[in-house]
Amino acid sequence: MKKKAIISTVVVFSAVTVTSAFAIGKYSAKDLKNLCDSILGKNEVTAEQDINGDNRVDVFDMIEMRKAFVGTGEFSEQIIDVSEENVRYIGRNIYDENNIAWLVQSGSAVEFTVTGKSAEITINGDDFVESEEKYRPRYAVIVDDKIILDAILSVKEKTVELFSGDESKTAVVKVIHLSEANNGAVGVSKIKVNSDMPVPVAPLQKKSLQIEFIGDSITCAYGVEGKDQYENYMTSTENFMKSYAYLTAKQLDADYSAVSYSGHGIISGYSQNGDRETDSLVPDYYDYVGKLGSYKVAWDFENHKNDVVVVNLGTNDNTYVSKDIDTRGDEFAEEYVKFLNQIHKNNPDAYIICTLGTMGCTEEFPYIEKAVETFRKESGYDRIMCYQSATHTQTDGFGSDWHPSEKTQQNSAYVLADKICQALGIASDQTGIDVAVDAEYSTVTSDGANMSDYFSDWDKSYHITTVTGGTKSESIQVFASGIGLKKGGKYHFSFQLETGDGTEIPFCIRDKSTGEVIFEDIFTGKGTKSQYENDFECPITADAEIVFNIGGKDNSRVSIYELKLVRR
Repeated sequence: MKKKAIISTVVVFSAVTVTSAFAIGKYSAKDLKNLCDSILGKNEVTAEQDINGDNRVDVFDMIEMRKAFVGTGEFSEQIIDVSEENVRYIGRNIYDENNIAWLVQSGSAVEFTVTGKSAEITINGDDFVESEEKYRPRYAVIVDDKIILDAILSVKEKTVELFSGDESKTAVVKVIHLSEANNGAVGVSKIKVNSDMPVPVAPLQKKSLQIEFIGDSITCAYGVEGKDQYENYMTSTENFMKSYAYLTAKQLDADYSAVSYSGHGIISGYSQNGDRETDSLVPDYYDYVGKLGSYKVAWDFENHKNDVVVVNLGTNDNTYVSKDIDTRGDEFAEEYVKFLNQIHKNNPDAYIICTLGTMGCTEEFPYIEKAVETFRKESGYDRIMCYQSATHTQTDGFGSDWHPSEKTQQNSAYVLADKICQALGIASDQTGIDVAVDAEYSTVTSDGANMSDYFSDWDKSYHITTVTGGTKSESIQVFASGIGLKKGGKYHFSFQLETGDGTEIPFCIRDKSTGEVIFEDIFTGKGTKSQYENDFECPITADAEIVFNIGGKDNSRVSIYELKLVRR
């Protein structure tokens, strides 16, 4: 195997090149990365990168620069600005003239490493800290993956200790805005550290996948920590780290950005009387960091490129559209196409995924399908898809004001992560996915068996009425096919089945092409709808089918409900 050269580019400057200001100052982690990229040919090489003054830029300049990242043994207190030179920004943030990084949108954050014996950070509040307490911004400070502070911001300035001790340590720190842009921003202004490092604070590296989430209260994780559906909105129950958006990015090890406002839509915001509400439209604010006051500044799409853009809008629009679905549905589709064009203009290479359905409004989904198809034809851009999210259920619980619970948000994240993998052509681990959700049902008879069947689209149940059952259980076989299983995958298999009391129904999961049995058992009927569930590990990769043997008994009825096969 050939060895890959470490240095692909060496640029030589004329002898009159002036020693750079770089060479006599401090370096940031960003400087080191840029130098490395320049040497590897990824960036343009500049004269300022000639650190050692030998009129060329090569690995020896990198060695010289790295000396700035070695401890001196002499500790002193240093104040570090929270600029992009020193920390990594996540989401839509603003760095203002007062050296404050404002975390504007849901999930917006700063992330960095800090090295020293002690460190603290200054948190700042905007005018929303003076509003009613239940509407003030919520944020968290996380050190080495442990939440050390989760609080409502009620003051204009506050100091938070990150760590302290007698020995120097390096910690990973994240400050994240947990509530939404409708209720103000969270500011971070300076990091104070007692360190012997010339560069004690450094930004974390960007991840290879960047996802943007555009949505409403569902994306904001409105009320996800509410005690029940009858509790009203408070920022203290809104936690973006429990949003499907954050959980999807976490599952895919991706960076994220969110643009989400509760009550907002594409053609209409939330309407109590069915009239169109035009003051709460996401497209009006999509091109900006935020919509409120000084945060309404143009967002730099060129330097914040997305690989995937997820659009989860329409729930609030439905309060207007549903009042005249035939007419207003088409209006909604037209405005949806306009917004897709706006998104595509700002993200020309991103894969666009559109969804709706978590809180119902499923009658509106066909108009999203129509909008996606119209956009595809008019633009010629084919990297777009849509899917209908599963509607939340009483079983999974509800958050404040009937919003999705934490379990629903997690289930939505499992599905979306899988959809993104499909869209980008990368392997999905199927975690949390019901791989039987799109199974196709059919029935085969033999030995003179006679039956009728029907499938209910409403609840995806399958019903078989037997007239003549044949001679054995295999005389009538019910198949649920089109199920992909992965080798080594651990699955939870469950269904509800209604049949005669004491009736035994053998069933198995097997590879469709070879007939190899992966899992088998016998269900015994109780005369009413009853639950079955079990776990198994799949020994092979299979295009699987589930087979129920229900023959051998005349004048009987079998109904199968909620068939699920979920990857653990």
